[in-house]
Order: sequence, then structure tokens, then C-alpha cells
Amino acid sequence: MKRRDVLWGLPVAGAAAWLAHQLGPRARADAPKATGPIPRRKLGRTGELVSMVGLGGYHIGVQQDPRESIRIIRTALDSGINFLDNCWDYNAGQSEIRMGQALRDGYRGKAFLMTKIDGHSRAAAAKQIDESLARLQTDHVDLLQVHEVIRPSDPDRVFAEGGSMEAILAAKQAGKVRFVGFTGHKSAAIHRKMLETAAARGFRFDTVQMPLNVMDAHDEGFEKIVLPMLVQQEIGVLGMKPMGSGIILKSKTASPIECLHYALSLPASVVITGCDSQRILQQALTAARTFRPLSEQTRSALLARTRDASNAKRYELYKTSGNFDGTEQNPEWLG
Repeated sequence: MKRRDVLWGLPVAGAAAWLAHQLGPRARADAPKATGPIPRRKLGRTGELVSMVGLGGYHIGVQQDPRESIRIIRTALDSGINFLDNCWDYNAGQSEIRMGQALRDGYRGKAFLMTKIDGHSRAAAAKQIDESLARLQTDHVDLLQVHEVIRPSDPDRVFAEGGSMEAILAAKQAGKVRFVGFTGHKSAAIHRKMLETAAARGFRFDTVQMPLNVMDAHDEGFEKIVLPMLVQQEIGVLGMKPMGSGIILKSKTASPIECLHYALSLPASVVITGCDSQRILQQALTAARTFRPLSEQTRSALLARTRDASNAKRYELYKTSGNFDGTEQNPEWLG
């Protein structure tokens, strides 16, 4: 039996061992403080180190004042967050435009910059890649991801002849893209199919983005089905929706810091959280700086508190409704 298999047979101990390996002495610090550097973790097998908390891109475009969006991004970078999330379709491009403006004046060098595209055809994907680069005011992104792999047919479309993977690999060859991943929020089974479809074609993703939170933990969801696959294959894990876009907080079963600390205690390279104000950004920074891997007792108590709310299925609307499915509402984006 491989060491990884042993670790995953004991989820809490296994995650703690993985975190200790990732963070070194920081993971074992007795008294984390709310000041100081943001710990970094290895991004799969890429050789990159990324901040354990990442700045979500969607909420950057929600902030009414573009100047405040720029301040949030620059404060995050100055404070030690280096992982920036974005997407071609966020807020009709405003999220990328504002991030591009924030990355002027030397800030691009502080960032590990990620964006996503929706196109499933080669032509649509190529067009969206170039539009994203122009908005972000850069000649390359560090990570490009196929966005919203949420339908059973999506993996085959992405890898089909004339599909978006052709454009992505061409962009990588041209130096526009360094690493390649995919995202989705709907189904662990669809994530597994995407990984299997890639493997059948001799391709291995660098990263995978998915919801990791206290509600998903109760299902046969992303944590139980996909996360072990990614750890075994040394694919960088990008956790998202630690608070379910705020919906989990409405259950009144976990605080924002508890939600972040739960996700950070899993074998994730980075946990991405949306910040539309300086206050919420400071909350994310505090969560990272005060983080210690949850003990088995603390984790069990937290999951006991959230179990009944999870059973109601009201707090994972990204799985159970179409509210978060941008490409379903705008099928033309797929090409």
C-alpha cells in the first residue's frame, strides 16, 4: 500500500501530515498570530508556491467603486496573497479589467495570475484567451482553466477535435499560458469524468478547482471523491466556495473563520475566497495568519453542527440550482 493510501485511510491525520509537509514549521506553530506573512503551499507538481488563501475574482467586479477594487487587489498582494483568481465572463469583463489596472506599476510581478475561459470550441476558446490577456494587461497568465465543467458532455467537448483544449495547448506553446486546469461546481462525478477523459488522451491537468466546505463534506462530493484523486496524481487543488458564496453562513452553523479553517485543513494548495471590501479581505488575511490544522475533535464538532443543515440541501445551491451556471444561462459563451 502506498503512503498516500495510508494517509487517506485516516483523513484527519492524513491531511495534517500533508499540511505539515507543505508548510514545514508553520504548520506546527503553537501560537499563530493575526499579523505576519501569509503561508504558502506547493501547487501540485508545478514547482510554484502559492498563498494558502487566494483572492477571488468575481467579487472584485461586484464592488461599485473600481478604485476600491484596485485597492483591495493591491492590499492583498502587499499583504502576501499572491494567488489571484479571475474569469473571462465575470461581471461582463469588469473583474479582469480592474485586475489588469491593479497589476500595473510592478504589481504583476507579485501575482500568480489565474483566469478561466468558457469556450468549448477552439475558435471560442482562442478568442476568449486573447480577450482575457488584453483586459488583464499581460502577455501571459500563470494558470488558465476551463471554466464550469458542469455537464456530463463537457469533457468530451473540451477534448474533441476542434475543441477548446486545442486552443489552450496552442496558447501554452505560444507562451500565453504556463499551466492548465479546469473548474466546476456541480458534480464530483463530472470532475472525475474530466480527469479520466484527460488521462485517456495522455494529458494530466496541473490544477483542478472545486467547492470544498463544511456542507460538501457530508456528501459523496468533491472532498470524498475528487480530492483523493488529485492528491494521488499530484494535481494542485484549488478550493473554492468555502462559505458557499455566503449561503453557508445563513445556516448559522459555522462562522466565516471556521469555514475558511475547515477548507484550509484539507489538502488544498489554495482556498479561494471572494473579497468585495477591505473588511472581508482582512477577514481572509486573519484566517490565513491564525490558521492551525483542525484537530480531529474540532473537525468532528464542526461537522456535527453542520450535519442537519447539510441534509436540507439549502446551502449548496451551486449544486442544486442553476443560479451559478453562467454557461447554462449564456450558452453562446461555449461556442
